[in-house]
Amino acid sequence: MTNTRSITPHSAEETRQLELLRQHRKAHRQKNELTTALAVEAIALPSQATRGERLADIVASTVGSWRFIVLQSTAIVFWITSNALTGTHAWDPFPFILLNLLLSFQAAYTAPAIMMSQNRQSEMDRRHAQSDYAINVKAELEIELLHQKIDLLKAQELLELTQAVRELSSQVKVLTQKYDR
Repeated sequence: MTNTRSITPHSAEETRQLELLRQHRKAHRQKNELTTALAVEAIALPSQATRGERLADIVASTVGSWRFIVLQSTAIVFWITSNALTGTHAWDPFPFILLNLLLSFQAAYTAPAIMMSQNRQSEMDRRHAQSDYAINVKAELEIELLHQKIDLLKAQELLELTQAVRELSSQVKVLTQKYDR
């Protein structure tokens, strides 16, 4: 029995479909290369942060830490205790107006810095999501192309098997006709 895979060329329809797949893949890759390059470039931008953005990140990471909370709580307890124990000679007597003023200033300046840092982080997350999307689209296309190739190979193999069955059937027919005579 001869190897039908090496003898059977692609049909005109199969060749046309393969060419269409190649063109589609090439066009999609060119489009995605540009998108992926832009996404990678966009992700690289955060390292080029301005001084203000870096300062906002430092403030947010400092104020948002347990170390800061413990130190500030200790300072407030010390402030209140020392003013309460000093009595009439306290630099900030009971309603602790100076302490309230200092805490208000701190809140007024740290809140916008934290918001700037969060906005910057959300922009970086958005860029990462865009990059992930571009990668997922490319992976989906590659998987789709693999499925199409497998389907083409299955169809080709089915054609070859059908041809082999026909050849074997004709050989069996010839042999049975020989023995029937």
